[in-house]
Amino acid sequence: MAGRMIKLVIIIILLGYSILWIAMPTNEYKQTWLPTIRTKVNSTYFGPQQGLTFLVFLFPILFVAVLGCIYLHLGNTSSKNHNKDDKSNGGKHHLAAWKKPMLVKGPLGIVSGIELGFLTMFVALVVWSLSTYLHNGFAKITPHSAAADGEKLWEAKLETTGFRLGLIGNLCLTFLFFPVARASSVLPLFGLTSEASIKYHIWLGHAVMAFFTAHGFSYILYWIVTHQTSEMVTWSKTDISNLAGELSLLAGLGLWATTFPRIRRKVFELFFYAHHLYILFIIFFVFHVSFSFSCIMLPGFYLFIVDRYLRFLQSRTSVRLASARILPCQTLELNFSKSPSLSYNSTSILFINVPAISKLQWHPFTITSNSNLETENLSVMIKSEGSWSSKLYQMLSSPSLLDRLQVSVEGPYGPASTHFLRHETLVMVSGGSGITPFISIIRELIFASTANKSKIPQVILISSFKNSSDLTMLDLILPISGTPFTTSNLQLKIEAFVTREKEPTLPNNSKLLRAIWFKPHITDEPISAILGPNSWLWLAIIISSSFIIFLIIIGFIIRFYIYPIDHNTGRFFSYPLRSFLNMLVLCLSIAFTASVAVLWNKSKIKKETNIQIRNIEGSTTPSGSPSSFLYNINSERELESLPHQSLVQATNVHYGERPDLKRMLFECKGSSVGVLVCGPKKMRHEVANICSSGLADNLHFESISFSW
Repeated sequence: MAGRMIKLVIIIILLGYSILWIAMPTNEYKQTWLPTIRTKVNSTYFGPQQGLTFLVFLFPILFVAVLGCIYLHLGNTSSKNHNKDDKSNGGKHHLAAWKKPMLVKGPLGIVSGIELGFLTMFVALVVWSLSTYLHNGFAKITPHSAAADGEKLWEAKLETTGFRLGLIGNLCLTFLFFPVARASSVLPLFGLTSEASIKYHIWLGHAVMAFFTAHGFSYILYWIVTHQTSEMVTWSKTDISNLAGELSLLAGLGLWATTFPRIRRKVFELFFYAHHLYILFIIFFVFHVSFSFSCIMLPGFYLFIVDRYLRFLQSRTSVRLASARILPCQTLELNFSKSPSLSYNSTSILFINVPAISKLQWHPFTITSNSNLETENLSVMIKSEGSWSSKLYQMLSSPSLLDRLQVSVEGPYGPASTHFLRHETLVMVSGGSGITPFISIIRELIFASTANKSKIPQVILISSFKNSSDLTMLDLILPISGTPFTTSNLQLKIEAFVTREKEPTLPNNSKLLRAIWFKPHITDEPISAILGPNSWLWLAIIISSSFIIFLIIIGFIIRFYIYPIDHNTGRFFSYPLRSFLNMLVLCLSIAFTASVAVLWNKSKIKKETNIQIRNIEGSTTPSGSPSSFLYNINSERELESLPHQSLVQATNVHYGERPDLKRMLFECKGSSVGVLVCGPKKMRHEVANICSSGLADNLHFESISFSW
């Protein structure tokens, strides 16, 4: 009941927020709403303009974020039945038609009906806002008014157009940071994750820079034709700062130039480092328009700052790497020690940093373990495809084995809930290392098959590999030795395709999977949630407390320092200094509250980890070799004597061919067939086309992509 009330309140607030954005370009908003609200919120503590933006733009979204944290916390604590939303196995999916892909090919990639609907509404808002702004702006420009200002008619319209383009850029900027706040509660309210929402960040980023670039160049052209080039270097103390805007635009252009796919994928380090120009972009943007106006876009950035600082605190800790499994296909599985209280869902990701390779590079990897099945271990799979991962593979597979490898992490991050059990059949299509998220799903289903009484869907895994050695990735489906598990209750069928070899190749034992173990170090700690098991509740406390502290401190500064000088006129106190004070107090408030919350939870986690710490002595011999999946597939040994017998028996290996996905998917029976795909772009598009063709109504498509 409480959850429904919270969702109702959130929906009402978001509807009001949407209406506000629709009304903003109109004369009614500017001439009636704005003066009325300013009069009511005017005070000696915040002033009319800053008080207005605090109340109308900043507070509602932060309140939604806090309510979202409480809603997610209640969902985690009220019931441990993680199938709460999956009761109707094979039931009707009311939104199934909207979730199917509507667009497959094109610059937007795979877009579902729901995404297309929201995209259409956002584009409509942008078109409505720009056309209304321009219509109202041009209505005030006449040949007489332009001549009175010493301008030609087209010059006046050029200035007006440039100003309105900046307003539209700010609209896009308002939503830019929501998708990249990894631990924010806003995305889970819509059933989204940060990883799945990166494409929205990319779309919005291009729109932001396109509008701001047009805004900047419109003004530069206007100053040139009106012989006011000196305006380009002005930094006004009580008005818009042109120079700050140009510096913000330059930082944004430097960032934007490295975001295009060819540069991002080929020179990732350049993209990674250049992306930090967002700090200069935002700082100079605030100086350009003043802090009061920037509060319009501040909610998403506020949540991003909270998340970014928490990630920074977590990354300062060195975590304990217990062991590694080395596969002959240039693939690693890293096994970390984790706190038993750390819980995460399937398809979650972990960001990893290895200082021995690079102190600045962080790379995301899908978690293959399951927090219910493996309470003290967390595993990730790393395919050696780039320079960073290749160096890590060489480091761990070299003859001189390491006793310890220093690693730092951020996360895990993932969906707030999963819905795999609602289907009668679950088909997972992967290509190469795309099998990684499906390993975590299979392990989750292994746990669910023994822990829950609900019906477990039949699982069909269709995996394509280039070479026979890649088949050893299937070894990682089962947890590392020592973890209790059984697959007897799981209906698992694996169809593996080796596309570049026409017959099996019998490997020698030296090329099979092997495991190495690392010695524990006193400074290493198990991976744990940065805010403990009640992380959503603590996040709500951080957001609300930091905002309240910010309001109190900045209110006193304005009342007793700024107001005696300015008296709410905005003509005497320096805008840049006021913006600087606001930004400083905001960052200090967030840093203080987040640090206190992290230290409080860290003291509790240490008590738990002190009990957990133990010395794990293991052999560095290739313990996986005798029972390696590849060895079993190609040998004539009796399966009954092998630990992976059930996995081998469930697997069919096809050499020299590719899967006929259309036939295999259409052969799946049942009212609800979940189709998940992770792999190359061409494979994702092929599966999306099949599921959206309308030839089979029981196929429910979902793409898992980590190639941005």
